[in-house]
Amino acid sequence: MKNKVLTIGLGFLVCLAMLNMLTITGCRHGSVNDNNSADSLKGTISISGAFALYPMTVKWADEFKKLHPDVRINISAGGAGKGMADALSKIVDIGMVSREVTPEEINKGAWYIALTKDAVLPTICSNNPVWNDLKSKGLTRQKFIDIFIDGKYKTWGDVIGTKSKEKMTVYVRSDACGAAEMWAKYLGKKQENLKGIGVFGDPGIADALKKDKNGIGFNNVNYVFDSRTKNKYQGLEVIPIDVNGNGVIDPEENCYGDISQIINSIRDGRYPSPPARDLYFVAAGKPQNKLVVTFIKWILGEGQKFVTEAGYVQLPDEKIKAELQKLN
Repeated sequence: MKNKVLTIGLGFLVCLAMLNMLTITGCRHGSVNDNNSADSLKGTISISGAFALYPMTVKWADEFKKLHPDVRINISAGGAGKGMADALSKIVDIGMVSREVTPEEINKGAWYIALTKDAVLPTICSNNPVWNDLKSKGLTRQKFIDIFIDGKYKTWGDVIGTKSKEKMTVYVRSDACGAAEMWAKYLGKKQENLKGIGVFGDPGIADALKKDKNGIGFNNVNYVFDSRTKNKYQGLEVIPIDVNGNGVIDPEENCYGDISQIINSIRDGRYPSPPARDLYFVAAGKPQNKLVVTFIKWILGEGQKFVTEAGYVQLPDEKIKAELQKLN
């Protein structure tokens, strides 16, 4: 009898120990799934597209991989057009797009989600011969139309009404891209209506302007300002936009001193939209891959804390909630 009681007692203790182990294991498993800890995710995400979103996506990827060392994220920049094409053809998991998604692309199956915001800026060489006049007076939207759409001016003197005979060189993008599309939209046209020397990519235009004191072009914020120093890259300047058209740059229009100033002006609407715009991830249909979905949700959650330091504009909370619903 004593042996029987002992056997039953030991059996009870073994069962209790096994139950505890199952409970602990179950709790740990739930923690991994809920919190996406370092060992819960594995795999590769491929991303291509807009130069505008490239630096921000690299930052997000670096921070995400610190949490998930077994995740690999391959990112390449090639313009918004390439990002859309690669996503729709499923060459990549995610395309980066820095313009509005068209109805035609939606009909082809494009699914998109906004993540952050930035702007396209009119840019010149810091050694531009009429920089002092441009800095104080700026240029109106109509002046930019005359330059980029109508090709009306040949010299910088023609632009600002002085005797300067320095010939103007206009640079535009040769690749299908969000920056050119949004700059053209600000001017009431499309990318194909922009006139000038075609240059590939944001870095290409920036480099061309640094070498050409008479050049004018446009760049995304992060190719004009260094997010680490907060200042403009050496050799580049931004032409202030005379938004109200009164012939001078008023204090509220003077928002180009450093990256914080331009971010604040985009956020509060002082800088016009377009050329300010939302930046998107796109995919061929709503993502089903758990890794891709988790990455996007992390971007719209914890990942937002890296947006400002990377030189971008955070979306409002209401907008983030609306975007997250697209994943549910």
